[in-house]
Amino acid sequence: MTDIVDRATRSRMMAHIRSRDTAPELAVRRELHSLGIRYRLHDEKLPGRPDIVIKRLRTVIFVHGCFWHRHPGCRLAYTPKSNVDFWLRKLEGNVARDRVNQSRLAELGWRVLTIWECETRNHEALREQLAQWLALEHGERITG
Repeated sequence: MTDIVDRATRSRMMAHIRSRDTAPELAVRRELHSLGIRYRLHDEKLPGRPDIVIKRLRTVIFVHGCFWHRHPGCRLAYTPKSNVDFWLRKLEGNVARDRVNQSRLAELGWRVLTIWECETRNHEALREQLAQWLALEHGERITG
């Protein structure tokens, strides 16, 4: 299947894909704020530059796009029909890099949570997931 737009238009479209302050990331940040959790963003000193860093809990959160990071079993994690070899290499490379970064963070004593793009659509479920994960992992009572 060929692309429905010309190369220049596709290039311009791809250049506008953001790596930070995405809608899913903003949704997670909003829920953390409502839970009273303070955090830092995109700490360049940590492997993989996590989207959210909660230093006092030694916790990092990655907010992954289902397509770009190949969310297993998700309908958004499809392989494009054109230029398949390129996309498979690119997307599998992203997943391999994610694994390495998560392992390095764990070795440094950080807890790692991955929130998928599709999980951010239901705000109540997202808030509950964050509250439960943080409370279970750290034995703290989180209210909000």
